[in-house]
Amino acid sequence: MKATEANLLKFLRKSPQFVIPIYQRNYSWTADQCRQLWSDLMRAGRDEKVNAHFIGSIVYVERGLSSVTSQEALLVIDGQQRLTTSTLLIAALAKHFEVKGLGELLEAFSNKKLRNYYLLNPDEEGDRHFKLILSETDKDTLLAILQNTPMPPEASSRINENYALFQELIATHQGELEAICQGLAKLVIVDVSLDRAQDNPQLIFESMNSTGLELSQADLIRNYILMGLEPKLQTELYKTYWRPMERAFGQAAYVVHFDAFMRHYLTAKTGEIPNVREVYVAFKSFARGLKGDTRDLVTDIHAYASYYCAMALGTETDAALKQAFHDLRELKVDVAYPFLLDVYHDYKQGRLTSEEVLQVVRLVESYVFRRAICAIPTNSLNKTFAGLSRSLKKDRYLESVQATFLLLPSYRRFPSDEEFQRDIKLRDLYNFRSRSYWLRRLENHGRKERVVVEGYTIEHILPQNEALSQEWQLEIGPDWQRVQQDWLHTLGNLTLTGYNSEYSDRPFAYKRDQVSDKDGNPVGFAHSPLKLNLGLGKVNKWDEAAIKARADRLAGDAAKVWGAPQLAHDVLEAYRPAAAKFGQQYSLTDHPHLSVGMMRDLFEALRKSVLALDPCITEEFLKLYVAYKAETNFVDVVPQAKRLRLSLNMPFHEVDDPEGHCKDVSDLGRWGNGDVEVGLSNLDELPYVMGLIRQSFDRQMGGPQDD
Repeated sequence: MKATEANLLKFLRKSPQFVIPIYQRNYSWTADQCRQLWSDLMRAGRDEKVNAHFIGSIVYVERGLSSVTSQEALLVIDGQQRLTTSTLLIAALAKHFEVKGLGELLEAFSNKKLRNYYLLNPDEEGDRHFKLILSETDKDTLLAILQNTPMPPEASSRINENYALFQELIATHQGELEAICQGLAKLVIVDVSLDRAQDNPQLIFESMNSTGLELSQADLIRNYILMGLEPKLQTELYKTYWRPMERAFGQAAYVVHFDAFMRHYLTAKTGEIPNVREVYVAFKSFARGLKGDTRDLVTDIHAYASYYCAMALGTETDAALKQAFHDLRELKVDVAYPFLLDVYHDYKQGRLTSEEVLQVVRLVESYVFRRAICAIPTNSLNKTFAGLSRSLKKDRYLESVQATFLLLPSYRRFPSDEEFQRDIKLRDLYNFRSRSYWLRRLENHGRKERVVVEGYTIEHILPQNEALSQEWQLEIGPDWQRVQQDWLHTLGNLTLTGYNSEYSDRPFAYKRDQVSDKDGNPVGFAHSPLKLNLGLGKVNKWDEAAIKARADRLAGDAAKVWGAPQLAHDVLEAYRPAAAKFGQQYSLTDHPHLSVGMMRDLFEALRKSVLALDPCITEEFLKLYVAYKAETNFVDVVPQAKRLRLSLNMPFHEVDDPEGHCKDVSDLGRWGNGDVEVGLSNLDELPYVMGLIRQSFDRQMGGPQDD
């Protein structure tokens, strides 16, 4: 590698041609970045004391072997953004000279010299005629500007907009044309040329501290896959797989969604969830472990990207699946995508029918919604879905999914109908994050002619107004304030209407029978076509009993909309792990050190504190230790004569132990699970030890380290 400081204009003039490799991202500098470059240029041009302004580095490698008679084009590894922006600025300046009919200003500043020195190779033809060749749409747009020809059908908006911006800036400052030229002449870069035989472009590319737009994980991954290939194979794989994938995402969505897709893809492939800031690192590790060639990898990514677009971007063609994926998006169930990517892949491989995929998607939806209603923390969902497909029996796919959901442990459980119906009747659903979602699903379940819920507003049958009218107070009874507080935002009191302003805070009987539209047609609850309002016309009095009765009915409907898996007992038992079928074989009496005395009292205090951490925690007595589990064991207790020896199931380097009580037992044989050991000898030590145990529990439950 050779790096030297170089004047930008001299650098452009001496270079035969720059080519942006096909795998590089499109030109993406914004107007703000262009204005910053302009501001720096003007400051340098106006101030004689400023000798130079550094704009960054340009890293390149020769496309092939050059000779005296034939200079090869230079492949740009880093610096595309500033190189393209500089070209647009020079092109705008040349155009200004041409339109205004200006002669030469300073040395080498005229329309002809700007074009022939820095934009074109005047003696060459075809693509070799141009100093800079961009990729894809960017190329055609830039060449149209340089040749003054019509724009291509899919012109690059960024190139067009930034070229127009520079034209505008030059026109605004045309009285300072000399300063503009002086500033341009003072721009300096670091010229970094790579040796094809000795330098690794990918490693250098990764280590560059660019002054432009930060590269996304997607940019890094694409470059990692394609950069080391021969140009012919690069072009083939890009045009056949990568470019169609970018088009499927859409230009704007690609930037937003591809990093997320790749994280889900890696989770589906490895069962491990990459840190959101280290997707590229995880991808490199994954790619290096593959046995196939690059074509196999790109083909697989392309296929999974099409699955992701179907689910996350609405490109699914099957109408029922398209609606189900829409509902998942509205519910914000991104954590399920790794599992659903595998499901969709199996669907494309013929292992499931579209109807079975639909049932799986609806089960995922029900699982997530029921847990949200039952206020079960969501921090275990990513781990649940990351490994779900690996536990399935693919020859009995749907049955296996149902059994897996039904057998999830308590913290990850699929809430039963009883739990779900109990909680949905009591939950504040008005302030629920997916309010329009649950109303739409409840209203449209079983309908062929769907109701567009967005055309309605949510109505509190018992009004929100704290100063209830006398009519309402009499209807509810002397306890009206408590009833309003307890039931106002709950399922039984909420509905939809197109006549919210007409209903206002009127008494129930008026809302039921007397509301009419502008033509005098009755539109009260008794005449509403909405399923949510069925039965309201037969209710005589809207009080606590009426709210509860309606909540009971709607909760029953909700249990059908968001259904739970149903399997025969003998079928489910066949999926139950063998150890779980036989139950626990040991008890407290099998541990003599815990029979009586100080160790028994200490153990009872510890077990009470551990079980109080969360309702999901279970206790299991084994032959040599007592295990406390959530996802799996997070702390194991080995009773000893004078202390309780605890094993924390976490890496030693992650434990926060300021008092230094923990011991690294990763290389030692010990009963219990984990690399961290700590002793508990008396009650005074319990608060500190519980702080250590809490770390192991939080880590297992998928805390902040998964982000």
